[in-house]
Amino acid sequence: MPVGADIPRVEMGPSTWVRRFADLIPVGGNVLDLACGAGRHGRLFVGLGHYVVMLDRDLSAVADMAHYDQVELIACDLEDRQPWPLDSRQFEGVIVTNYLHRPILKDVVQAVAAGGVLIYETFAEGNQTYGRPRNPNFLLKREELLTYARPELNVLAFEDVVVSHPRLAAVQRIAAIRPG
Repeated sequence: MPVGADIPRVEMGPSTWVRRFADLIPVGGNVLDLACGAGRHGRLFVGLGHYVVMLDRDLSAVADMAHYDQVELIACDLEDRQPWPLDSRQFEGVIVTNYLHRPILKDVVQAVAAGGVLIYETFAEGNQTYGRPRNPNFLLKREELLTYARPELNVLAFEDVVVSHPRLAAVQRIAAIRPG
């Protein structure tokens, strides 16, 4: 199917954080949508003309994307599989939202190609006040994303904030680029 042609939409659109930094990913660059869920970010990047790898343990919500030439679907439970399933593959854009599995954070950073961008946004400590997740295993500690990104990536923006949209939540988010 042609690039950007009638990409099926999902109920909740792309994160404002992801949209804010999407243009930093080189035109036509490969994008990894890690723990893609319903594919709201993968769909965005397919629509922008990128080749997108959508990885999740359950791909049923993105099965409709299988017929796009510029989409690769990978079914993998990241929490039940070692080693890292993408070997040494690198991407010009790595997108992660609402997902945290600490054992793969270094692999996520390694997956960012030279000149590529990491855009990551997920729940942080304090979120238990607002709802799920409450389990500390799924909440980033203070400045944790900075710790994993540095010194390999140059941090363009970082926030550790409480947001009101799409719902009240404590989040941490980063946009960082690999030099080169």
